[in-house]
Amino acid sequence: MEATVCIPRPTKGGSKRFEEKQLLDAYHVRGDTRARDELIVRYLPLVYGVSRRYSQRGEQLEDLVQVGCIGLIKAIDRFDPGRGVALSTYATPNIIGEIKRYFRDKGWAVKVPRGLVELNMKLEHVTGFLAGSQHRSPTVNELAAAVGASPEEVMEAIEAGRSRCSLSLDHRLSSDDEDERSPMESVGNYEEGFDDAERRVILEPGLSRLNGRERRILHQRFFAGLTQSQIAANIGVSQMHVSRLIRRALSKVRAEIELREGKES
Repeated sequence: MEATVCIPRPTKGGSKRFEEKQLLDAYHVRGDTRARDELIVRYLPLVYGVSRRYSQRGEQLEDLVQVGCIGLIKAIDRFDPGRGVALSTYATPNIIGEIKRYFRDKGWAVKVPRGLVELNMKLEHVTGFLAGSQHRSPTVNELAAAVGASPEEVMEAIEAGRSRCSLSLDHRLSSDDEDERSPMESVGNYEEGFDDAERRVILEPGLSRLNGRERRILHQRFFAGLTQSQIAANIGVSQMHVSRLIRRALSKVRAEIELREGKES
């Protein structure tokens, strides 16, 4: 008959610390995973309590509890009963650290540099402390002095904090009944005129190098859509000469555009 290991249960008047030590010994010494499961269940209220502190940052409480449980499991696995401290004392910072890492690495709608994320989290803590002690909202300079950063870095971190949560494209822009538009309804249509305007800006320096006849030839060829034979008949030259004039004009336009782009770069 297979032997079973008895998992201690709380008894009336029994020592909770002693029972916790028995469970830890059962898991770490004898490898009993049921003792580990029992510890996880016992400390779930601690995970919920810590998670509620961070539930106002745009993440669902249940998601934070899942992350906090990972921190609790890591704490149980790494806990050394011989250190003489309670498991709750060791587990709490592990749970908090796991939740903070989640906010830092995965809780943002837009990928933000790690330094800005950490500075933003510092600012959240410092802002609440200064607002409570001064009974007003702290200024940027006060926040900068409190976290040891420049005002520009503080402003950048605050701006980055707005990337933490994203809104649905169906989210209404205003709660007023008069304005019930969604962001999707305010997106403009594609306008081909912008591409034409950009092409004109690019071509204008090159076209300015051409003489009147070269400009007329290019206009007839590329804007009016005439063939080289039709252009030759219009200006009284051979088709071969029209071909040479077009190539020469295009070379002048290209050379001028490349010269302008080289100067700008």
